[in-house]
Amino acid sequence: MLDKNRVSLGIAPIGWTNDDMPDLGKENTFEQTVSEMALAGFQGTEVGSHYPADPAVLKKALDLRGLTVCNQWFSSFLISRPYEETEQAFIRQCDFLKKVGANCIGVSEQSYSTQGMLDYPIWEGKYVMDDQEWERLSCGLNRLGKIAKEKEMVLTFHHHMGTVVQTEEEIDRFMDAVDPALVYLLFDSGHLSFAGIDPERILRRYVDRVRHVHLKDLRKSLVEQSKRERWSFLKGVRAGTFTVPGDGDVDFGPIFQILEEAAYEGWVVVEAEQDPGKANPLEYAIKAREYIAEHTGL
Repeated sequence: MLDKNRVSLGIAPIGWTNDDMPDLGKENTFEQTVSEMALAGFQGTEVGSHYPADPAVLKKALDLRGLTVCNQWFSSFLISRPYEETEQAFIRQCDFLKKVGANCIGVSEQSYSTQGMLDYPIWEGKYVMDDQEWERLSCGLNRLGKIAKEKEMVLTFHHHMGTVVQTEEEIDRFMDAVDPALVYLLFDSGHLSFAGIDPERILRRYVDRVRHVHLKDLRKSLVEQSKRERWSFLKGVRAGTFTVPGDGDVDFGPIFQILEEAAYEGWVVVEAEQDPGKANPLEYAIKAREYIAEHTGL
């Protein structure tokens, strides 16, 4: 069982509206999204593209529903653009998150990423960094991590399909390269499983450096179909590659056990991008909430 005094449970809005494919869930308003999150029994939310940009407006709406912002995606371009561009945007987003009560920011390096390309096969042509680019990435993230720490925030890095940190070898090299006091890992069970990596192995290896957890389930049959038929990442999302914990093929038992044994402290967040027209967001949020309560005590 996970300790309720140390672990909080959140959910990402991507099950209601998809930032990369705005037609998915365009009918779901911000107010409906956060009301249904609260109704399903969650404590926190990540920030979606349809959320208010005014931190005061956002915080008031969440406070009314007993919700807290736990994280927000941040796209870095450290290996393809001048560092200063990423730093300025990073500072603005950290300041926004501080105003709404969050202390975590989730960074993903989006230089040369294929994840958002509608017609680009996710299993082909992934960009591979050279040594100089690895140095730029790790040094840049260490600098951003220092900024976050000075603001009493935590920088977590999101390994992700279609990005420069996707494979197990890349994750290991990344973790060796960055400063463990400044840059932490955002552990995502779904992206590891999609990449053919055992999530249990990665979590056991790095649990002491994990500061944010995405609980994402996977339908393996659709992953195999995506390989055979050369789907893009986003086509897989539309088809239902991902789902909520307990509804797919990821074994969450060992994941929960490792977090418990390590006395993990932080957020665990349901993140399952699906077509809300096929997977009703409230129904699946409740399904996830019940599964997590049963298996973790949260």
